[in-house]
Amino acid sequence: MEVMEELVADKGYHSNEVMESLDEIGIRSYVSEPDRGQRKWKDKAAAQRAVYGNRRRIRGERGKRLLRQRGEKVERSFAHNYETGGMRRLYLRGQENILKRLLVHTAGFNLALVLRTLFGAGTPRGWAAMAAARVALMTLSLLLDRLQRRISPDVDPPTRFWSIARIGFHPIPTVPLP
Repeated sequence: MEVMEELVADKGYHSNEVMESLDEIGIRSYVSEPDRGQRKWKDKAAAQRAVYGNRRRIRGERGKRLLRQRGEKVERSFAHNYETGGMRRLYLRGQENILKRLLVHTAGFNLALVLRTLFGAGTPRGWAAMAAARVALMTLSLLLDRLQRRISPDVDPPTRFWSIARIGFHPIPTVPLP
């Protein structure tokens, strides 16, 4: 069974209690610290040790890298969903309905990421652009094939330089040239 060893979070999760709890169970924390000014540590030695350990870790190279990755991978996707996706100003009755809408919206966002990773396009416009590019490439291939056929008609179709099959498309039967 894998046990969590590290935790990376934003400053909203930083408190003496949370830092102490993480320190007690052996989880290394990388939690951004909010600006609180001078701290008073009288009778809070365990909290001071936990907060200072967290502070030391987030100032190191590894801590900075982990916090940057969190900002890039987590915060950017939330910002995209809330601002660009229009979820910031969502008007529905009941928190349950808002959570359902947020779940569906985020599932669509994640599906787009998976499709973009697997196939190179994650939106309907992206799919249309890919299809248009394939049609343009196929048309160019057909034109070059016909041009080569006029220049050297005695060459076999499979050995032609601009063969459609070489580019990765299935050969399409062509109408004989006049």
